[in-house]
Amino acid sequence: MESIIIAVLLLIAAQTSFLVYSQVKKSKHSKKQHMPVFVDTSVLIDGRIVSIAASGFITSTLFIPRSVVGELQFLADNGDSEKRTRARHGLDVVRELQSLAQATVEIFADSTTAEEGVDNRLLKLAKEYNGAICTIDFNLNKVAQVEGIPVLNVNDLAKTLRMAYLPGERLQLELNQRGNDQHQAVGHLSDGTMVVVEHASSQIGKTVEVEFIRSLQTAAGKMMFARLVGAEKKQVAQKPAKQPRVTREPRAAQRQPQKLQEQTPRSPRQQSQQRRRGPKTNEDRLVELANQQDS
Repeated sequence: MESIIIAVLLLIAAQTSFLVYSQVKKSKHSKKQHMPVFVDTSVLIDGRIVSIAASGFITSTLFIPRSVVGELQFLADNGDSEKRTRARHGLDVVRELQSLAQATVEIFADSTTAEEGVDNRLLKLAKEYNGAICTIDFNLNKVAQVEGIPVLNVNDLAKTLRMAYLPGERLQLELNQRGNDQHQAVGHLSDGTMVVVEHASSQIGKTVEVEFIRSLQTAAGKMMFARLVGAEKKQVAQKPAKQPRVTREPRAAQRQPQKLQEQTPRSPRQQSQQRRRGPKTNEDRLVELANQQDS
């Protein structure tokens, strides 16, 4: 009887321990998932945080410290022309974030200015409230990692989401099906990205070398377009060579040299004498005839 009671008590203790462990683990997970995110000045000036927040990927509350807004205001009033433009853009980004329905944005009232510097203020707030920092500042990112503070880096996110291959790069690709057009063939990259190869329907079932032309990002996913390597050279070789065009000169231009050859050239002296003499009279003709007979 006692052994049965002991077994029941042990079973109850095991179930209680399991429930407590599960609850603690769940609370830690939810706490980590909803930890506050403190936004840096560099992210607001960059502006890409608006698109990320609008997509709904950021479930935590975005806290914009008042010191960060104060720094943007200071740059908008006292910086050079380039800094003023960027700072005003950062203030516009703050207003756009506040108007989003997909994200929760709050202005954290710390102080207007940070005597220790905005970067150090962000690190202090993240430590105090067990939060993370959203930044694209390289040095701030490194310091936060050294101090064990989670970092949401927009540049790292963009680098992860960009296309694996850029236009002009080549790859050995297996073609496994026909595309929408009869001349197209389709292959897939290792991450599942569909590649449409132009004029490659005869190569289905083979592994060929392709060159990427362009990429397309759609709601259904990424898609890339390519062509067979050497296909462009073959098309050029198949085109017949153009015959040189023979231009014919006008008839008037062809006859002109013959007329010039038929005319006997006159020396400048003869031409001047003729101009001085003027038209020949009957007496002049008789004198010339007499001179010819004497000679």
